Amino acid sequence: MDYLNKRCVRDMDVKGKAVFLRCDFNVPLDREGNITDTRRIDESLKTIKYLIDNDCKIVLCSHLGRPKEGYTGKLSMMPVAKYLTEILGREVKLTKDIGGEDTKRIVSELKKGEVCLLENVRFADGEKTNDPELAKRLASLADIYVNDAFGACHRAHASTCGIADYLPSCYGFLIEKEISNMCRILKNPKRPFVSILGGAKISDKIGVVNSLLDKVDVLIIGGGMSYTFANALGYSVGTSICESDKLDLAKDMMAKAKEKGVKFLLPLDIRVAKEYDPDSENKIVDFDKIPEGWMGLDIGPKTEKAFSEAIKDAGTVVWNGPMGVSEWDNFASGTLAVAKAIASSGAISIIGGGDSAAAVYKLGYADKMTHISTGGGASLRLLEGKPLPALEALENN
Repeated sequence: MDYLNKRCVRDMDVKGKAVFLRCDFNVPLDREGNITDTRRIDESLKTIKYLIDNDCKIVLCSHLGRPKEGYTGKLSMMPVAKYLTEILGREVKLTKDIGGEDTKRIVSELKKGEVCLLENVRFADGEKTNDPELAKRLASLADIYVNDAFGACHRAHASTCGIADYLPSCYGFLIEKEISNMCRILKNPKRPFVSILGGAKISDKIGVVNSLLDKVDVLIIGGGMSYTFANALGYSVGTSICESDKLDLAKDMMAKAKEKGVKFLLPLDIRVAKEYDPDSENKIVDFDKIPEGWMGLDIGPKTEKAFSEAIKDAGTVVWNGPMGVSEWDNFASGTLAVAKAIASSGAISIIGGGDSAAAVYKLGYADKMTHISTGGGASLRLLEGKPLPALEALENN
């Protein structure tokens, strides 16, 4: 989908206006409630500072985690408010509710260039069901709605979608960067076009695989989803993750790749473990010879070399999903090898969110990538060619 026809914040007269800015501050916290990775906040600072420079009264809104019902102290936005206060050099007040009396009081007291942050919007009833009453309540706080939460654009929630029914709307600079990179590459990729997909389940990426088979020259499959393909080829997969109800689908995908002349690469060897444990006994075996009672948790060295060779001469690379359990050092080698190969290739490169992005940052390769997405789910939807509800809701330019 091409969303570059939607309005950007620079296309609107925001001077002196009250602006509701939906961001994606869904950052990781440690046990003490400290933010361990501020990148998602940092990526929206350009839009926040633009609004400050235009004397706006800014109401920030985000979710954090997946609270089940109502207020959960450990998922409060307080750590985010503290970080924003520090980084912006001005107090960012946190409201005690979402669009209630405390919010109205704090927003009414905002002066030009001042910023407040709503408490976790997922504490509110009606956020995830896109309740129009909540959307109206949020809209009443501002003159303009700006969405800069790319990581939540695939969610049709009250703060991402419904609110746009009641206010003039546009997107911020982070979303502009995300969609300009993704849309440009998908529309006219430099060849050879190589896509690398990993992660646990084939069912999470059915649409993406089918869509990419119409676009790419090489499709590389790693991670847990590769064992479903292995089983479809008649190989034993031991206790590896495997979706036995998706074997016919896996066969169809491999047949489609052959029909379209797409080079379809599966692992040659893998690192298997006795148990799902970071310190489990492990060894390297051929992909088609996983022993009974063992599970695949990473690709092996022969696969690392083969995948790296396929990436080496790429013109465009899109990568989404790890090659193994990359958060464990003993099973991170494959994911890190892919990150290194992409960084060394010189290709135009788009890295999906989550573990793929983490590997790139961990190795210090971020500056060698064309674009690292802040939204894994949203970027997958764009790859699949499916609409993003929160962007569909915004006004055209």
